[in-house]
Amino acid sequence: MFVALGEAHRQRILLMFEPDERLNVGQIVAASTLSRSAVAHHLRVLRDAGVLRSEKVGKEVWYWPDPDAVRAALTAVLDYLDEQ
Repeated sequence: MFVALGEAHRQRILLMFEPDERLNVGQIVAASTLSRSAVAHHLRVLRDAGVLRSEKVGKEVWYWPDPDAVRAALTAVLDYLDEQ
């Protein structure tokens, strides 16, 4: 997860989402300077890392952040640091 969040383009993609908002690839491409294939790659990395969730509806795939997964990862790091 931290590798996925460590890349500037992926951070910008994640910050595009308003609370409870779902975006598709086309909307993210339109708001980005990246190509469609580059956006698709970054979305796949974020989804595989558990940062984003997705759902296919018809021909579109909708993405949204999973703050609980990020929160759990950060909590695990904080717990580890507290034990040191």
